[in-house]
Amino acid sequence: MRLEPHKASVLALLLAFSAWAQAAPQRIVSLLPSLTETVCALGACERLVGVDRYSNWPPEIKDLPRLGGGLDPNVEAIAALRPDLVLVAKSARVLPRLQSLGLRVAVLEPQTHADVRHITEQVADLLGLPATRAQALWLRIEAEIKQAQAVVPPAAKGRRLYFEVNDAPYAAGPSSFIGETLTRLGLGNVVPADWPAFARVNSEWVVAQQPEVILVGDVAAGQMAKRPGWSSLKALQQQRLCAFPPTQADILVRAGPRMGQAAQLIAQCLRRVLTP
Repeated sequence: MRLEPHKASVLALLLAFSAWAQAAPQRIVSLLPSLTETVCALGACERLVGVDRYSNWPPEIKDLPRLGGGLDPNVEAIAALRPDLVLVAKSARVLPRLQSLGLRVAVLEPQTHADVRHITEQVADLLGLPATRAQALWLRIEAEIKQAQAVVPPAAKGRRLYFEVNDAPYAAGPSSFIGETLTRLGLGNVVPADWPAFARVNSEWVVAQQPEVILVGDVAAGQMAKRPGWSSLKALQQQRLCAFPPTQADILVRAGPRMGQAAQLIAQCLRRVLTP
C-alpha cells in the first residue's frame, strides 16, 4: 500500500521520534555533584535514578538513592538501578568495573570555565536534548558573572586573594575554575600561575604571602587564627575575611551551572569586607 505524501512524512517523524526516545537515556546515575547539577539545570532532573553522596542540589534530588562517593561508589547498587547512562569523573577508580558490567559510561570532569561550557554541551547531547538548552545555560552563567563584575568594589581590584578549598590546606590557583573566576572579577591570587590548579600549601608559605583578603568555608575560618603564625596575617587582623557557610561553599567549589552564582557570592562578600 502506498502512503500519501503527507502521511508518509508524519510516519517518518513518528519513527524518528521513537528512535530518539529509545536512544536518549532515561535512567541516569551521576557520580559527581557538578554533573548532577548540570543534568538538572538542563531540565532532565527526572531522569536521575541515583547520585553520589555529595550531590545535594537541587532539592528535587534529595530522595534519590545515594551510591557512595565519586571515587568509591557502590558498583552493585549502581547496577541494581539498571541505568542506561552513568556519569563519572576522570578520577573515578571504578570505571573499568562499571564498563565490565556493560554499562554505558560517560567520563566528564569540568575543571575550567571552558570545560564547563563544553561538558554542558556534551551532557545535553548525551541526553538527546536540544543544543539550545546548553547554549542558554552558558549564556545565563556568563550574564551572572558580568553582573558580579559590576558589584566588585573598586577597592578590591588587583587585591591578592587566598582562596582555601579545604583545610589540608589546598588553595585555588589561577588555572583552576575558581582562579579564572577571580581573574574575571579583576582580582589577584597569591598562588603563582605556574602552580597546579589546586595546590597544597603550608601555613608558613601563606603567612609569607600576606594575602590581602582570605576566602574560605566558615568552619575552617574559625580555626585559622590558631594556625602557626596566622595571627600575624593582616587580613585576619583587619577582618578582611570571606567565610562562607556550607551551602555557599558548595556553590563556590563546583565547576557547573552555579558558577555565575559563585562569582556573585565572592563579589558581594568583597563589597562587605572592603567597603568602609
